[in-house]
Amino acid sequence: MKTSILQSFDGYAEIVQAIETSRAHGLDYTAQKDSPFPYIERLHPARLRLRVADVIEETPSTKTFRLVSTGAALPPFQAGQYLSLIVTVGGVRTTRPYSISSPPNHLGYYDITVRRFADGLVSNHLLDNVRRGDLLETSGPAGELTYNPLFHSKTMVCLAGGSGITPFMSMIREVVECGLDRTVWLFYGNRECTDVIFHDALTEISRRFENVRYVPVIEDPSKGYRGKKGFITGALIRKTLGALGDETFYVCGPQAMYDFCIPELQKLGVPRRRLRKEVYGTPADVRKAPGWPADLPQDARFAVRLNGTKVLEAKAGEPLLACLERGGIAVPTLCRSGECSLCRVKLLSGEVYQLPGALVRKSDRKHGYIHTCASYPLGDIAIQM
Repeated sequence: MKTSILQSFDGYAEIVQAIETSRAHGLDYTAQKDSPFPYIERLHPARLRLRVADVIEETPSTKTFRLVSTGAALPPFQAGQYLSLIVTVGGVRTTRPYSISSPPNHLGYYDITVRRFADGLVSNHLLDNVRRGDLLETSGPAGELTYNPLFHSKTMVCLAGGSGITPFMSMIREVVECGLDRTVWLFYGNRECTDVIFHDALTEISRRFENVRYVPVIEDPSKGYRGKKGFITGALIRKTLGALGDETFYVCGPQAMYDFCIPELQKLGVPRRRLRKEVYGTPADVRKAPGWPADLPQDARFAVRLNGTKVLEAKAGEPLLACLERGGIAVPTLCRSGECSLCRVKLLSGEVYQLPGALVRKSDRKHGYIHTCASYPLGDIAIQM
């Protein structure tokens, strides 16, 4: 009975043939047959050691680092996922997430594209010091800003700002290179014309493929610029797309973009179930966030007691995670945006400010756990790791 049912599935004969071929010519995995962990580690490694095969200058402030494996094959990933780089800068061991900008059908390498920020500890280190041949340590691919064919529309409307273009570049490359049945509208906002990442590539893709529409939007355009100006507004989206249907919207960029674009999409009547977003990092100035205590002195310092013994100093307005890393504490992290929950600790005493939207599980809130990347001490606190 079981055999007859299996044989009714498309591709049954081909799968049986592939199994027989692998038994004849493949490796013997008998010793591992009772343990799934070797296979899980192969597909979802906690750490990767990668070599910089090439450094590609994209704009005056942006470079792409092409990373290849130093050992086994690179694990697969989904377009839209990221790597968390683990680096030591100025004696501080820290991490930063960078989306993979290469498509998932190219598994010989990962591309990460890094833009310089004025006070960016890691971005400046990568852009100024990392060269071809250097070794980097990263996490395995992670992240949820991905396309799911079971739930998401075949029409994708992507809103990108600055370096938030990187996950969408991976998605678009996969769509056109693999001939996927999807339509992509990309609205890409930047401050100046000279710093638009992947502009030439996106222009060429949209010229050759009718299912990819590229709409650059420049806030402060140079003289003679004829494209869209200002911000990515709901009016611009409606004028460009016409009447909205069941499109799935994706947003990726700096916090200011979310603060502006999410309300614009809500004005258009886009329901929450058709909106996907991913935040990179924490606000540049948390004091401007809603609910931040206005009377807290900017130069205030607080004591952070760790596990009842070690005491560290925290600065007002900096995430608890930064305090721990500066104190030499290795905290598991991936997203650094309050989403993945790897950096959670238990707050034993004291008060912290938590960023609106930090995805703390209900059970964690009940038992006093916080995400260190999205929590800011408001006085002396005690935590347990």
